[in-house]
Amino acid sequence: MGAIERVSGPLVVANGMLGSRMYDVVKVGDHGLIGEIIQLRGSKAIIQVYEDTTGLKPGEPVKSTGNPLSVELAPGILGNIYDGIQRPLEELRTKSGAFIGKGLEAFAVDRKKRWKFHLGKGIKSGAHVKQGEILGFVQETETIKHYIMVPEGVEGKIKSIKEGSFTVEDKIATIEGKGGKTTTVTMMQRRSVRKAGTYKQKFRADEMLITGQRVADTFFPVAKGGTAAIPGPFGSGKTVFQQSLAKFANSDIVIYVGCGERGNEMTEVLTEFPDILDPKTKRPLMERTILIANTSNMPVAAREASIYTGVTIAEYFRDMGYSVALMADSTSRWAEAMREISGRLEEMPGEEGYPAYLPKRLAEYYERGGRVEAHSGNVGSVTIIGAVSPPGGDLSEPVSQGTLRVVKTFWSLDASLASSRHFPSINWLNSYSLYLGDLNEWLLKNVGEEFVENRKEAMRILQREAELKDIVQLVGAEALPDTERVLLEIGRMLREDYLRQSAYDEIDAFTSLKKQDLMLSTIMHFAKSAQNAAKSGIDAGRITKMKVKDEISRMKEFKEAEAEEGIKKIRGRISSEFESLSKESNEEEKKEEKAEPAKQEKPKEGRKKG
Repeated sequence: MGAIERVSGPLVVANGMLGSRMYDVVKVGDHGLIGEIIQLRGSKAIIQVYEDTTGLKPGEPVKSTGNPLSVELAPGILGNIYDGIQRPLEELRTKSGAFIGKGLEAFAVDRKKRWKFHLGKGIKSGAHVKQGEILGFVQETETIKHYIMVPEGVEGKIKSIKEGSFTVEDKIATIEGKGGKTTTVTMMQRRSVRKAGTYKQKFRADEMLITGQRVADTFFPVAKGGTAAIPGPFGSGKTVFQQSLAKFANSDIVIYVGCGERGNEMTEVLTEFPDILDPKTKRPLMERTILIANTSNMPVAAREASIYTGVTIAEYFRDMGYSVALMADSTSRWAEAMREISGRLEEMPGEEGYPAYLPKRLAEYYERGGRVEAHSGNVGSVTIIGAVSPPGGDLSEPVSQGTLRVVKTFWSLDASLASSRHFPSINWLNSYSLYLGDLNEWLLKNVGEEFVENRKEAMRILQREAELKDIVQLVGAEALPDTERVLLEIGRMLREDYLRQSAYDEIDAFTSLKKQDLMLSTIMHFAKSAQNAAKSGIDAGRITKMKVKDEISRMKEFKEAEAEEGIKKIRGRISSEFESLSKESNEEEKKEEKAEPAKQEKPKEGRKKG
């Protein structure tokens, strides 16, 4: 046991800590505050404390637990709300009220609740098993089976195993390894948060994560097992966009990490999520969700641990064969916590005061995502979507740049779009996705070739529209030829009728790929007809005033079940209106042609003789 020598904010220096190891969890002070050793200097240990250190003084005891910072993984973990080191907030509130008391401990999963354990296929006494193999399952919720796996580092012959009703600490099996060493297996595992989970092999990310957000799915998709970044300034809609992804993405498990975010934003998440119905199962979304809340007024060191807690839980469900979506909001706050700890350690600062190892830590974190074959033989994935909050929206700052080097989808949020009430405020000219090539085959198979072609043409129109806007500011729209004026109108329709999407509208909050295909093909059908009409000499002003445009703008209001029939009728009206417009134009041309010879044949009146 050691003693406190110095206290510097969340950093504590303790003496007499010989025999301690890096990343061991320690109990600091008379209250037993939870901390983690992050540096060793002889008999001194430098500890980052995950609780408020106010009141700590030199001489108070420091005791090492001998174990690394770990998470408890067992049935009952789903639907919970934890702090950054996996203490259940509801349990803490029961013990200390609205404000978390010092040194409080609480089990991450209920030790008393009994779960019905079912044996897996082919699992019996005498069977040889390796780490990660599935022994059986617990039906944790109506939609999620919680698979019980052989713990890490364990291999051997099953000596005994039984079905029945157990708590997470009860023995369900014993495994005899090499040399006769016997391991007792319960339904609970512990995993270190600092160590990435292992797997058999990693696959290419070639299956799309459907988010239901049109701008993302159509133009900048992310793959299951992929990585994405959402950088944007204050008020640009990062949190709302991430919440929409958490609600609607086609993942089996959702883990939402609120890392250093404002309390009011996390309160909104904590109060909304329990009441949200899963659009796929019509069951509460919390049945397949885990929330990790670490607000900006909580101890800064716990921010640094929170995203590791989240990704370790994600890897656990990935090993069962589930698709997991991990939302981290925001990694900038995590980096700021790292910067503060680094400064108190008196390390040499890098760019803007961040530690020199920031890019390495970012890469290591995002690299824990991926689509893999687990030791169980199941294929699972962890998709990591991290928000970045660059000061003043400056994407050249170190956290944004370090993130962009490792992620493959970049959703750039734009303050000017947000101020004009265009949400999601993803700038279609600055964003990109490097998964388009990998997902092309999947899109052709599951959506169709027309969707892929329409997406390319729509992006070309949006890029050309941006170029024309600069010209319009100089010479005005009337100076452009009719084909270019029509293109400007099509660009506006794509922006307002397709890319703009309300996260608070019951119908528009989520759009299936099928409906996206129908909407986009309808707008592009109008675009092709309009361009042909303009080339044939029809005035652009008449095209922009067509009544069917109002119906196109209301396509997003169709419910999924009604979308195909409703949009099909709109396409029919587009064709009929352009036919009418063409007939009117032809008739006018004929009248003009008849009027022209009459003007030429009319004799000129001579001068009257006086």
